[in-house]
Amino acid sequence: MRTLLFYLMLAIYLQACNHSASQTENAQADANTDNIQIAVIPKGTTHTYWNSVHAGASKAAKELGVTIHWQGPLKEDDRQVQIQTVQNFVSRGVDAIALAPLDSRSLIPSVKSARNRHIPVIIFDSDLGSDEYESFVATDNVEGGRLSAKRLVEAMGGKGKVILLRYAEGSASTTHREEGFLKGMKEYGKNMQIVSSNQYAGVTIEKALQVAQNLLNRYPDVEGVFCANETSAQAMLRALQMANKAGKVKLVGFDANETLVNALKKGDVHGLALQDPFVMGYLAVATATQAIRGERYEKRIDTGVQMVTQDNMNDEKIKALLYPEIEKWLQ
Repeated sequence: MRTLLFYLMLAIYLQACNHSASQTENAQADANTDNIQIAVIPKGTTHTYWNSVHAGASKAAKELGVTIHWQGPLKEDDRQVQIQTVQNFVSRGVDAIALAPLDSRSLIPSVKSARNRHIPVIIFDSDLGSDEYESFVATDNVEGGRLSAKRLVEAMGGKGKVILLRYAEGSASTTHREEGFLKGMKEYGKNMQIVSSNQYAGVTIEKALQVAQNLLNRYPDVEGVFCANETSAQAMLRALQMANKAGKVKLVGFDANETLVNALKKGDVHGLALQDPFVMGYLAVATATQAIRGERYEKRIDTGVQMVTQDNMNDEKIKALLYPEIEKWLQ
């Protein structure tokens, strides 16, 4: 059962609107279904985060009586696979596309191609370098980065040296988090020093671990780290553990998985900025359905962000973000 937070967000949204691996899920539609086909194309298909998006999209499909086609790259750096996936769905003539662009620029032509065929496009999770889409459903990533800076400053007592480990070039969502973090450090960490802010972890744990270890070797006196996504945070955690610095160097990450949540409980992670990927997947499909049916919808939908610490991780609304009902909706 989703928490009150989810249903409150959904109620507010509906009132305001009024208006690579592949899986196809057939909705339990009633006799009035219009057999709507929606392609949902994530950045990747392996991380916990995308499984939660998938579950939310599936829930929306079942409740709204539509069919979704979930397909995306295995790794979050395969732009060509994602471009080809969009083009394939355009050629198949689906009714709408919900897309989380791997790259803010390279997916623009594919989105234009879809809209030229009168296929509505909903962008979710990560922005497109163009406003030629129907709606954008996402976290305020700049705010998430700012909250992460605030939490890291608190954990470090307002002093010390900091590393910003970036994710991947071209990823709009994580770029906005990184920008928000740097702005937050100027606001909250005026007496602190950022010793590195130009290194990218990359999309795999293996590459991110190597980058993290290099940074810790280069800056042995660093006292705090911010990582802009799930894989980079997990890799930095592992690097700190291998260097016997876990818990000593304050670590704040973005998104969560079982490893990071357990480390938060233990005190080796000091904060996690959490999105609501379940709600994001749900609202991406709901908005696509509204666009197809000619109903009104919002141009931009903020799905929220929370800072999770040891102190609040047992709150009901936080537990719902940490432990989404993935299995229930992917059966």
